Amino acid sequence: MDLVALHIFKTVAEAGGITKAAARLHRVQSNITTRVQQLEARLGTRLFHRQKRRLVLSAEGRTLLEYAGRLLRLASEAEAALRDGAPRGVLRIGSLESTAATRLPPLLSRYHLAYPDVRLELATGTSGALVARVLSGELEAAFVAEPFTAQGLDTRLAFCEELVLISPKGLARIGSAKDAAHVPVLAFASGCSYRRRLESWLGRSGVSPERVMEYASYHAIVACVAAGSGIAVIPKSILRAVRPQGEVRIQPLPQDIALAKTQLVWRVGHRSSALDALRTMLEAEAPAKRGAALPASRSASRPRRATRPPRRSSARAASR
Repeated sequence: MDLVALHIFKTVAEAGGITKAAARLHRVQSNITTRVQQLEARLGTRLFHRQKRRLVLSAEGRTLLEYAGRLLRLASEAEAALRDGAPRGVLRIGSLESTAATRLPPLLSRYHLAYPDVRLELATGTSGALVARVLSGELEAAFVAEPFTAQGLDTRLAFCEELVLISPKGLARIGSAKDAAHVPVLAFASGCSYRRRLESWLGRSGVSPERVMEYASYHAIVACVAAGSGIAVIPKSILRAVRPQGEVRIQPLPQDIALAKTQLVWRVGHRSSALDALRTMLEAEAPAKRGAALPASRSASRPRRATRPPRRSSARAASR
């Protein structure tokens, strides 16, 4: 299959139209239209439907887009391997929003300086959504938080986060999970690992959230907690970035809920020079920056070795 035609098709799909795709590719619109029509004729199916002034992928087009991404990445990797073996091409990774905001900037900055021929593309989402995109091949790897469904993935510890409970200043202090029985929960959409931890903590006391209000950013969650909308569980590192300046009450959580490990995950057996370079750089990070050291990469389908929990904080957990 013609890689140039696939690249044009992928650009049209991402741009949503011929005009924008032509501008991105520095080609005339008629050339783009012809190449798409030739590809549709070869495959014997419509790849796009026109909706108002946009081109929208058909079901067959969505299937081809997934394969086109894989083929173009493989072609890029093949060229790099035949040149000098140095990482090149596109490295498309996913990340939790909190990790992207607080943990990845210094890591990816060093990566860019070390491997300027790699174009990094970062997508954010919940752990569940990111795992699905890695397994489908849409992403090469992703930084996700436990717990997550790990079948078919290899993993490596990336970071350790401390989760805390935040609540409005005007709300009575939450001394146990039962105190939150009638308080709305603010969280990301289903599939968020931190939301699962909060629900697990409540569930152990037989508490089911009265209402879950879903948001798309931590800034919105913190602002709405400060305004009295409900409670939330967030990484402590986010508080340092958002700086709510005493607008919310911050309380510790039980140790098994508070300690959240962020793993780098990729499909079992998948290799690329760009991803190998990222894993190597991650391994070289100081243990103090990443948390307790764990064994090297392993298949997530194998049982994990238990690790000694860190010392208890002198602060009393919210469940006590």
